[in-house]
Amino acid sequence: MIEIKHVSKVYGGTHKAVDDLCLEIPSGEIIGFIGPNGAGKTTTIKMMTGVLQIDEGEIYLNGKSITSDTLEAKKQFGIVPDNADIFLRLKGIEYLNFIADIYQIDSALRKERIEHYAKMLEMEAALNDKILSYSHGMRQKIVIMGVLICEPSIWILDEPLTGLDPQSAFSLKELMREHARKGNTVFFSTHVLETAEKLCDKVVIINKGKVLFYGTLDALKAQYQNFDSLESIFLEVVSHA
Repeated sequence: MIEIKHVSKVYGGTHKAVDDLCLEIPSGEIIGFIGPNGAGKTTTIKMMTGVLQIDEGEIYLNGKSITSDTLEAKKQFGIVPDNADIFLRLKGIEYLNFIADIYQIDSALRKERIEHYAKMLEMEAALNDKILSYSHGMRQKIVIMGVLICEPSIWILDEPLTGLDPQSAFSLKELMREHARKGNTVFFSTHVLETAEKLCDKVVIINKGKVLFYGTLDALKAQYQNFDSLESIFLEVVSHA
């Protein structure tokens, strides 16, 4: 599970990108993290993963503090960032083996998983090419494969479907559902509200660094009975923030 306790992040001494954020994300669920541009989504994810320092508060991943028990906390999750332009001079297979080494996946198991997910995401022919030569969608796929082959209990995904072809996007959504069904946690940000509506067990709506709503879609719709879609409800919620 993920626990975010009174977390804040300040830029420039005055601008609170994240403002006293409190969330408890249970295992076994897919949680959609939605908000307009500049709402604090990516800043929150970067603090969850230890990329950004937390100014106030604390974040726990399966009970491990990202601040005081950083290495153990980082073992709990896999991250697909919003920008997949990483390790561009490595070949795809070199990147996957590097990630598998970090998570101490043995050679036979990693080979099996790499072959399985490369076939699923149609990346078999590209693994021996440098990531520098990949399209945006292919770079997204290789980063996703890095998460899948290590099977961490927590998946943190920042716009994971961006750039994926329809078949790969469908496959990833099915994998997200299966991961949650096994009792794990999927936390993902998206601007595609239709996807969040169909896929998520719960949604978090954030704007100006504050949580405006956290709960099931049924509970959200019950509060806004005059609106017929998540999109219209979302626009109503953020417009009054």
